[in-house]
Amino acid sequence: MVSGTELMEGYAAPHADASSNLGTILIVEDDPRMQKVLRRMFAEEHYTVFVAGDGQTALDLFRKERPLAVVLDLILPRISGRELCQMFKSISNQTPIVVLSAISEVVDKVLLLELGADDYVTKPFSPRELTARVQAAIRRQRKPATPTLYRFGDCEIDFKSMNARSNGNPLVLTAHEFKLLKFFTENVDMVLTREVLLNEVWGYNSYPTTRTVDNQILKLRQKLEPDPANPKHLLTIYGAGYKFVP
Repeated sequence: MVSGTELMEGYAAPHADASSNLGTILIVEDDPRMQKVLRRMFAEEHYTVFVAGDGQTALDLFRKERPLAVVLDLILPRISGRELCQMFKSISNQTPIVVLSAISEVVDKVLLLELGADDYVTKPFSPRELTARVQAAIRRQRKPATPTLYRFGDCEIDFKSMNARSNGNPLVLTAHEFKLLKFFTENVDMVLTREVLLNEVWGYNSYPTTRTVDNQILKLRQKLEPDPANPKHLLTIYGAGYKFVP
């Protein structure tokens, strides 16, 4: 867990390979130690990182760089995080904002969501959870509409009526299996970590384990794959997670 224990404002963290750059993340945080931690976390995930230590610098950087997403502290000099959240959304409503703050009261979380924040992570935090939540917020903004009827291999899935068939024969899927499969079809060919699946399909508040994900994938394979022991669609990417290939 990171508890908040140097970086020049406006400095962009370098990344090793420009071809692998996933876009720009703006970190708005006034604690130099936390700036360093957050910069390293997102640079390691192949993002270009800009850091602002006060609200006015953050606003200027946001207008200039138009980042892919923002990680926003609430207590800042010059312009507060609450005001910034509204300002950012008025400039670019599509840019995801993930609030990172030590303030944990439910009323504050609700207020931030009403002001336009896309998610809220409380300090101290898990670095993997934070990066997963930011990446999930980015995907939600990019996500195209999923067709009601989806076909792959010998399978036909109707997400609206929650009917499934394989080789013309009915399949019995649970509501949660439909939800998991739908998320895979919305992220075709993307490697999805167990943490991302837990966040997006189960939700962190339900407290499942990563083993829950593995068991659910196993059940889906048994129902959807011609040879579950050698899957063609629900693939395991060892050391990373899972990938859906139609």
